[in-house]
Amino acid sequence: MDTSAVITLLTIAVVLLSVVIVGLLAAVIVILVKVQRIINCIDEITQNVAAASDWLVPAKVIGQVVKMFRK
Repeated sequence: MDTSAVITLLTIAVVLLSVVIVGLLAAVIVILVKVQRIINCIDEITQNVAAASDWLVPAKVIGQVVKMFRK
């Protein structure tokens, strides 16, 4: 093989590897964005459950019922 063929093959290999790396980076970014959305949803659900469990404490429920009857 002469040197021009080797240089051409190496150039093609570098271009293909660059495309693969860019594709992998794009896939990782998409996955990270989706994971962040899921984490945000889980955080919101956790806050809602915490607020609901705070309202379901028996002392608070009885206190609210007593307040309602006092009015």
